[in-house]
Amino acid sequence: QVQLVESGGGLVQAGGSLRLSCAASGSIRSINDMGWYRRAAGKQRELVAIINGGGWTTYADSVKGRFSISRDDAKNTVFLQMDSLKPDDTAVFYCNVEGRPIGSLIYKTFWGQGTQVTVSS
Repeated sequence: QVQLVESGGGLVQAGGSLRLSCAASGSIRSINDMGWYRRAAGKQRELVAIINGGGWTTYADSVKGRFSISRDDAKNTVFLQMDSLKPDDTAVFYCNVEGRPIGSLIYKTFWGQGTQVTVSS
């Protein structure tokens, strides 16, 4: 069983910063991509940022230059540093991990429970 536990969401004023964390635990042998997605009210879920096992990163155009994704492989944890937050960033943020469970030959996709980020104007 693999679990993803997210933390760091909350309420912040426009222009402020938040740092999200997501730790993978349980029977996981290795991890490839780690990422963050978000879903705003009334909208579809969208990619925010991804970091692969080699450290290469990809960002949505809307967050480039403001958000930074990183990972700590020793702790199976991915971070999302969010600066210069805007009201349009308000959403539920979900952690996403592509990992290979112990005893499995294939990689599977796991999701966190979501953490609310609210940016006030």
